[in-house]
Amino acid sequence: MSIESVKAYLKQWNREKDVMEFDASSATVQQAADTIGVIPARIAKTLSFKGEDGPAMLIVAAGDAKIDNKKFRQQFGFKAKMLSPEEVLEQTGHAVGGVCPFGLKNEIDVYLDESMKRFQTLFPACGSSNSAIELTIDEIYEYSNAKEWIDVCKGWESEESNEKEAVKSSLS
Repeated sequence: MSIESVKAYLKQWNREKDVMEFDASSATVQQAADTIGVIPARIAKTLSFKGEDGPAMLIVAAGDAKIDNKKFRQQFGFKAKMLSPEEVLEQTGHAVGGVCPFGLKNEIDVYLDESMKRFQTLFPACGSSNSAIELTIDEIYEYSNAKEWIDVCKGWESEESNEKEAVKSSLS
């Protein structure tokens, strides 16, 4: 079972007992936010993509962020193409709804999106559609063995930056 592989993986930091398991589903960002009692943006969602030459890659982003295809292409040099649910399970060992960058079946490059940096803690899934753990952004970086922080998402910018853009456009 996938949640067991995540708990075993988190044991090296003595965090396996911090994995929360719910009676309700936390498979979607909204369900997880409702179940945990936080805003959707604080759910750390893990998105699975095909790499240019075949291997999978994971991008962990804030729950309110969406992949920006232009930024993705600029970062990686190829078009974003998500894995199918079958490929996700085959590559990560986790079914869609419980995908996380911990306790992975295969060695997969993990990237963390800047959209998460506005929060002190976030809640990634733990390998099942009814689990999560509260982690700091530094813990997510360390536990996921992330390659680097990247900026490939849109739709999450803070209200402050949206206000600056509105002021900038009204001055143009």
